[in-house]
Amino acid sequence: MNIGTLKANAEGVHIGRITTLTFSATVALRAFESSNERAPKFDLMALSADRRSWVKIGALWEYSSNETGECFLSGQIDDPSLSAPIPVAMFQQNDGSFNVAWRRSKPKASLDGFGSESEGALPPLTATGDEPASDRSVDSAAATGDGLGESTAPAPKGKTRVSVDA
Repeated sequence: MNIGTLKANAEGVHIGRITTLTFSATVALRAFESSNERAPKFDLMALSADRRSWVKIGALWEYSSNETGECFLSGQIDDPSLSAPIPVAMFQQNDGSFNVAWRRSKPKASLDGFGSESEGALPPLTATGDEPASDRSVDSAAATGDGLGESTAPAPKGKTRVSVDA
């Protein structure tokens, strides 16, 4: 789903507007200078409410599609007014502008043996994982201990009190 467009101004800075139902801001891309190959390509800046300064609300990394080889920017918009960061991807158009697309994260696949999330089912919890709980005998002496087993450390020496007559 497209939530905005950024176009280059006279100075070559990409500026535009990103709008969702709960977030609306004038944003710009600021090149991020770094020799680190893992650094973001751009900082995502938003115009402050008083329109006097820019505030960093995210960073964008450059990736390329495995299928088409097309380059795109990917990152998140984060602001205290949001309940969670908004994942976004920006795709450069033929005219040099960027379309901003919101990306919904995919739900994690359920693990084998745990059932579906709607069932809420969990596998039985057993000591060894392969026998029912009723088949295990419980050592009553071990049950009264702290569960850590016997110690090989020497017993602590008793402290002696010295009484002082006043």
